[in-house]
Amino acid sequence: MPENRAWESLLRDRRVLVIEDDYFWADELSAGLRRAGALVLGPTGTLASALALLAPEPELDAAVIDMNLRGERAEPLVDRLVTLKVPLLLVTGYECSSLSEAHIGLPCLEKPVALAAVLTALSRLLPQG
Repeated sequence: MPENRAWESLLRDRRVLVIEDDYFWADELSAGLRRAGALVLGPTGTLASALALLAPEPELDAAVIDMNLRGERAEPLVDRLVTLKVPLLLVTGYECSSLSEAHIGLPCLEKPVALAAVLTALSRLLPQG
C-alpha cells in the first residue's frame, strides 16, 4: 500500500514517545510505529512514569499521548512536551473539544481510532526530509 511506504519514509528512525494506559492499544500502536521504522520510547501508562521518562530530557521527534491515564489527566505531561517543543498528537476517549483551553489547538484524535489514522496524523506533524 503506497500510504504505508509514505509512513515508513516519514517515521523511519524518528524517536516517538508513546503514553497510553490501555495495554492492548499501546502494544498495537507501538508495534505499528516500529513496523513503520520509528524508534519507540515507552509505552507507559501512568502520568508518573511518563514524567520520569522525560526527566533526562530525551531527544524526541514526536509523541502520542492519551489524555486520560488511569484517571489522571495528562496535562502536566503535555505542558512539559510543549515546553520542549516536541510535536504532539493527543488521543482521547472524549471529544477533542473537551480539551483544556491551553491544549484545544493541538492535534487530537478521538478513540476509538485506527492505527492508520494515528500514523497519518503523526507523519503530518514531522518535518519533511
